[in-house]
Amino acid sequence: MKALKYILLLLLILFIGLSIYIAVQPNSFEVTRTRNIKAPQEVLYNKIIDFETWKDWSSWIEADPEMKLTFPEKHEGVGGSYSWEDKDGVGTMTTVAANPHNSITQEMQIAEFPKSDVSWKLEPKEDGSTDVTWSISGKNLPFGFKLVSTLMGGMEKLIGPNYERSLEKLDSITQEDMKRFEVTINGVTEYGGGYYLYKTTNANSQNISAKMGENFGAIMMFMGKNGIKQSGMPLTVYNDMSSTDVIMSNGIPVKEKIVLPEGSDVSINFIPNIKVLKTTFKGNYTNLPKAWEATMKHLAENNLEQSEEKPFEIYTTDPGNYPNPADWVTEIYIPIK
Repeated sequence: MKALKYILLLLLILFIGLSIYIAVQPNSFEVTRTRNIKAPQEVLYNKIIDFETWKDWSSWIEADPEMKLTFPEKHEGVGGSYSWEDKDGVGTMTTVAANPHNSITQEMQIAEFPKSDVSWKLEPKEDGSTDVTWSISGKNLPFGFKLVSTLMGGMEKLIGPNYERSLEKLDSITQEDMKRFEVTINGVTEYGGGYYLYKTTNANSQNISAKMGENFGAIMMFMGKNGIKQSGMPLTVYNDMSSTDVIMSNGIPVKEKIVLPEGSDVSINFIPNIKVLKTTFKGNYTNLPKAWEATMKHLAENNLEQSEEKPFEIYTTDPGNYPNPADWVTEIYIPIK
């Protein structure tokens, strides 16, 4: 009997000690994780602001595939939210403020515990990547919350690894999303033709993008100085594709033939109304060779013969308006007899 009293007394002392220890724990917490992701700021912002994408990269959902998710009609932007239910109860996440494409502020409510503040900061870097910082904080924490947190090893241990894994998954699915591409052989059609201002250069797979950018930039500057209006999207005519180094003319369409100033390094040419095999490619320009391969294969399999006119590409989307390379659209035209 005396031993039982000692045990009860010891348990009481331990309980009091634990209660005092928990009571003196901080009444607030903050957990922050940052990851550099090689993706444009806008692409990442669009994924984070849309709660329906969270099921693809949330580590909590990865750990509990049976978690029930509920998305209301509005699930992205300010006021957007989603709810979940798992073995530990019910929770809700709501977006309360956003500064496209720089920051997002959210509130998380779990059961009857106080709301936690969640924030995202997206900082673009010079190399085209983005530093993504994800933070969560809470204050005025009740005893029960601190008890659960203490028993689980603290908020850093409870949340930190999940944030790290979620950011890792966000990185992975974003990279895969940007690699998406689609090739559509539209078939034989007619191209209406027209004039275009151009600059010609040679290039290889390593520098072709840079040289295209230089040429288009120089032509746009020339047009601006001379008050010439653009009448269509930029294009590239491939004068010679017989070796690893191609000779190409990067051009911008204009409405009519223009008399150029003497000594100008910009030239003008005309594409006539011609019969062509057309292919539409959607995706990063780095995957364009696959579209060309499919186009040339279709040409051969259908006994179509190229004409003397040079093949060309038209870039129908402005990358400045489409941050995700998977959304870029290029049209390939092979003139045929």
